[in-house]
Amino acid sequence: MLTLHQVDAVRPAPAGADAVVVDGARIAAVGPYAQLHAAYGERARVRRWDGVLTPGRHEPDAVALLESAYWPDPREADELGTDPLTGADLDGLGMTDTRWGHSARRGLQRLLATGTTTLAGPFTHPSVRTAVTRSGIRVVTAAPPEAPLASSAPADFAIFTEDGTCVATAIEGRLLFRRR
Repeated sequence: MLTLHQVDAVRPAPAGADAVVVDGARIAAVGPYAQLHAAYGERARVRRWDGVLTPGRHEPDAVALLESAYWPDPREADELGTDPLTGADLDGLGMTDTRWGHSARRGLQRLLATGTTTLAGPFTHPSVRTAVTRSGIRVVTAAPPEAPLASSAPADFAIFTEDGTCVATAIEGRLLFRRR
């Protein structure tokens, strides 16, 4: 399945690039929308985004964020707030494996909402490790080098508005987060 993503700009990429074609888990082409639409438009799903397409971001503090913090459920917001709980606040919650897994899933969703496509690991808590594995976000031991979006590269990217808000995150060509 081909998808043609048109954006305001692709960075870093060749000058004038405002589109990327994704074929499965890989980028098939990067360049001007008019050229890519002429080459792929008849057989590609076209998505238009207001923003700049960039490589996804790496989260070096993922272990602390997911194994040492509790991400409250929205139904707990009145009692616990919406920010992650750590330290004494976390100690008082009586965490179970199930609760750790649910917390990790909510934390991962927040990370995807920031354009995160890779996490520093490894994760030692089984429920957290399971949530991370199921999320599709890659776990790496070192930050990947900043590489431009290019043909044959993995289709891992994020789209940001001018003010820095992430509007979409894709990993291996799969759209895993989209702001409505």
